Amino acid sequence: MLPEVVFVLGAPGAGKGTQCSFISKEFGFVHLSAGDLLREERQRPGSEYGEMIEEKIRNGEIVPVEVTCSLLHKAMQKSGKTRFLIDGFPRNKDNLDGWERVMSDKAKLLFVLFFECPRDLCTERCLGRGAAGSGRSDDNLESLQKRFNTYLNATMPIIEHYEQTGLVRRVNAESAPEEVFKDVKKLFNELDRIDN
Repeated sequence: MLPEVVFVLGAPGAGKGTQCSFISKEFGFVHLSAGDLLREERQRPGSEYGEMIEEKIRNGEIVPVEVTCSLLHKAMQKSGKTRFLIDGFPRNKDNLDGWERVMSDKAKLLFVLFFECPRDLCTERCLGRGAAGSGRSDDNLESLQKRFNTYLNATMPIIEHYEQTGLVRRVNAESAPEEVFKDVKKLFNELDRIDN
C-alpha cells in the first residue's frame, strides 16, 4: 500500500506546525516538516547539502526539489508508518513538478490542507515566536517580507493548481489553535469515514 500524504500549506505564521502536532496526536499521522528536515540536514556533520541549504534559507529562497523530496522520502521510510502530513511543501511550481516526477508513484496525495490567515496576523505571530526565542534565523521582519513574497508569488499558484483538481480544503486560521482544530478535525474524520 502506498503511503498516504496530506500537504499542509499556508503563510508563514498561519499555524501549520501547531495544527500538525494536533493532527498527529489525534489521528496518528506522522508530521514531516520540509523546513525542519532541511534545517536538520543543514546541521548534520558532513552533509553534502548543508552549506547550500543554509544559504537558501537565509535568503528566503527555496531549496532544490530533488534534495527536499529525497529527505522527505527517507523520513517516510524511516518512520515505518503509512500516513503523513507534509508541512510547508510543495512551495512552488518546481516543488510540485519535482514531487510529481519523483514521488507520485511512491505516495498517494489525499488532499491539500490550506490555512488562510491575514498577513498582519501572521507577521505578528512570527515576530512573537522570534522574540520568544524560536531559534529560527528567519523569524525577523526582513526575512519575513521575503518569505511572504515567495509565498504569494510561488505558493498561491500551487493552491490554485490543486483547487482545479478539487483537492484543496481551506481552513480559517485566524482564531485560537483549539478553535481552528475543530474545523481541521471534521476534515480528518471524513477521511476515516471514506477509508472504512
